[in-house]
Amino acid sequence: MRIVFRCDPALYGSLPRPIAARGALPDWLRKMPASAFSELHGQEIRTVKQCPPFVDAMAHGFLIPLPCDVTVRDGTFSWSWDLPPLAVEAHPRSPLSFHVPAQVTGTPFHDATRAVIKFNSFWTIELEQGYSLFATHPVNRADLPFRLLTGLVDADRFNDVGILFPAIWVDPSFNGVLPAGTPVAQCFPVRRDVAELVIEPLSQEAQRRYDEIGAALLSKSGIYRRRFRARRNR
Repeated sequence: MRIVFRCDPALYGSLPRPIAARGALPDWLRKMPASAFSELHGQEIRTVKQCPPFVDAMAHGFLIPLPCDVTVRDGTFSWSWDLPPLAVEAHPRSPLSFHVPAQVTGTPFHDATRAVIKFNSFWTIELEQGYSLFATHPVNRADLPFRLLTGLVDADRFNDVGILFPAIWVDPSFNGVLPAGTPVAQCFPVRRDVAELVIEPLSQEAQRRYDEIGAALLSKSGIYRRRFRARRNR
């Protein structure tokens, strides 16, 4: 899968680049223990650090980074970012813009007292034909003070301008700095093929395999990792 990112020539070389998600796993994942004591079990058990689906989801696709430091103080957002003159007149010059609350009326995200923030994109994203871009909150990143609203963009066709990423600010008590490079969106290409849902009972052979694999999973650790996990380029 070839993904092409482009930016204004004046920013090329200084703008934080999109990064493969596997290269930007959070510090807390690296530092967390591989096992922890469970009062319920009365022994050490494996943590999600040893769960391949948990980690592989976080490492999937690529991340869009915040282009500059953003200071948040008592619900007010500010930044100091000295951009050079840009070649594209319609290009945004601020890392954030906003949606009025009315735009999410009727959704669980609506709060009449709070605007929806919007992370402006300084990169255009071009995908191969037949693919759309799935953009969502950085996976398993509940530590971030916002929640990105998930969207799907046909970026094989729509790639002449940057994609904007709306988000809900979920931590009103947050006072501090979101540093440049903070992941604001996790993205990956998905095919636009229509799924064919086939629903049927387990065959006798499928039942046998279910029992076999189920027993193996209960008897020892690492079955999925050793027998089923696909190799990934790291």
